Amino acid sequence: MPVVSNTSPILNLAVIGKLSLLHDQFGEVLIPNAVLEELRIQEDLPGCQAIRGALKDEWLRIKEVSDQSLVRVLERELDNGEAAAIALAVQVNAKWILLDEKEGRKIAKSLGLKVTGVLGILLRAKLEGRLPSIQKVMDQLRDCAGFRIKPELYDNLLKKSDENR
Repeated sequence: MPVVSNTSPILNLAVIGKLSLLHDQFGEVLIPNAVLEELRIQEDLPGCQAIRGALKDEWLRIKEVSDQSLVRVLERELDNGEAAAIALAVQVNAKWILLDEKEGRKIAKSLGLKVTGVLGILLRAKLEGRLPSIQKVMDQLRDCAGFRIKPELYDNLLKKSDENR
């Protein structure tokens, strides 16, 4: 079963040099054109070179969303990338959708989709032995990518991964 991603997981992992975790955990990852546009890979921005490499290696693939009416309905509550990613996940009967934004996650779950995001990917990588320290990577996310993590969630992830501050 395919996996579909929104912009945030790809971009944030690429910025901190951990984009390969997506490939390690999911193999192939699909994105709609709206997400590709939001990634702005033609520009010289942090992480863009890694994303271009993933597209060239074809484990990150672009797939057109066929149900544009669903996208338009979802856009009432979500941005275009999130709406298109959710519509694509429904279309391909995705095993997972990768989303970080609260409202998008809520809507995806209401449509019966399994959701994870950057922090879930990092926790899984830590538990599988692919990351020596989830704390260092979460700090990189905050410091380099501007990713916001609530203190309670940060502490909870450290606890789940058997790391202490």
